[in-house]
Amino acid sequence: MQKFNQVSSALFCVIRQLKKMAPGLSAGAVMLSGMASVDARLQDQLPDIGTTAGATLSIGQELEMGDFYVRQMRARATLIHDPLLTEYINKLGNKLAAQASSVRTPFHFYLLRHDDINAYAFFGGNVVLYSALFGYAQNESELASVLAHEISHVTQRHLARAMEEQQKNAPFAWAMALGSVLLTMANPQAGIAALSATLAGVRQGVIIFTQLNEQEADRIGIQVLQRAGFDPQAMPGFMQILADQARYADKPPEMLLTHPLPASRLADMRNRAAQMAAQSVHSSQDYLFAKIRILGMYGSGERALSQHLLDSYRLGSARQQLAAKYGVAILLYREKKYAQALAAVQPMLEQDKNNLWVLDLITDILLAQNRPQLAVIRLQKAMVTTSNQPILQLNLANAYVKAGQPASASKLLYRYTFSHPDDPNGWDLLAEASAALGLRDEELSARAESLALRCQLDQAIQLLSDASLLVAVSSLKQARYDARIDQLRQLRQRYQKYLTG
Repeated sequence: MQKFNQVSSALFCVIRQLKKMAPGLSAGAVMLSGMASVDARLQDQLPDIGTTAGATLSIGQELEMGDFYVRQMRARATLIHDPLLTEYINKLGNKLAAQASSVRTPFHFYLLRHDDINAYAFFGGNVVLYSALFGYAQNESELASVLAHEISHVTQRHLARAMEEQQKNAPFAWAMALGSVLLTMANPQAGIAALSATLAGVRQGVIIFTQLNEQEADRIGIQVLQRAGFDPQAMPGFMQILADQARYADKPPEMLLTHPLPASRLADMRNRAAQMAAQSVHSSQDYLFAKIRILGMYGSGERALSQHLLDSYRLGSARQQLAAKYGVAILLYREKKYAQALAAVQPMLEQDKNNLWVLDLITDILLAQNRPQLAVIRLQKAMVTTSNQPILQLNLANAYVKAGQPASASKLLYRYTFSHPDDPNGWDLLAEASAALGLRDEELSARAESLALRCQLDQAIQLLSDASLLVAVSSLKQARYDARIDQLRQLRQRYQKYLTG
């Protein structure tokens, strides 16, 4: 932790030395700016600085740059590739994005395993949340307020507009500097060298982070939050949590290191929220399960699932009581008390046979008990009514592999990877199933796709070349492998400018 703090401080100093800071960094762009005191039902009096910037950076370029950084992030950062959590955070994020204006790109939301509080948005509609946010957010509206603010940075194209204001600089050199900062935030140890090397070749002042950008993101974000059916009071409520953390902690939350929170900003947020219609909003069951799961499965130390939280949920609403039971089962599973964990979670499945959170946990327990065939039977029954559910497909494919049925797994995974080509889970499982079947070329192909998703394009091309040599000349398989090699070479060539500046 001390080493991490030193790196964070170093990054903070580097960024402060840059005379201006980037809006899309949003490292704490999560609501760190003021909101004007205006009723949401009336015309907003803040200046509309628009969403232009196409002259400098097109939407297509934003998408390309976003894809590059996502691939880099998969390789360097501790992303959480948990299908349940991925589905939840994307469902929540897109519910909010549906209420936003000026949406020009699809949105994708990622969870980063990290004990600090942070979130940021970057090119192409990509938003990253630190897992610790679940521990600090007291309800779903507070978590949604973080997403709403980040979504607003994206829809207003704050990064592209910052680049437009830096016409004298090469846009892609600027983008490379920003990418290094983003990667450093995601994984300080891996990214600090890239940041230092990049900034050495780019003049100070290429990154701009204006009060106006933050004010705009707050103004729009709180409206998005309200329109999506969440409590607007959650925005100042969550910032109060951050302020309290900064007051009593030796080290303030990471987002406040780079974006201090003046008292006037919190007051402005409260004022704006107070003028909006009050809403009584209860956290969804999925939110409660997601919070329990992320703390129980991925938390550590003070950020782990606590007995205090479970006790408070036991005394709470029916939804909270159900989440508490789920949490008990997770803790027993983590302690390898599999029989007790199964006994704790089984009644929940009897109440709701289609509960994906419970089905996934029961599958993990059965596989840990070396009873994969029983897991297969349970999942096959669930697939009868929800055959297109991605979480069930992955669980069943994994159970098939563990049960020694790789052919059934491969059949399922071919369909899954076709529908979800950007999910490393599918390709990794397909590689495992293909290896079990002795299909070396298909194993190499699947591993190549997994590597490509992590921006390891040279290695991916090599594996596909090896796969091509293993199959009959001029066969359909060889044609497919060779075509994919050409695609990845083109991708590598396009991404070269981000690697070299």
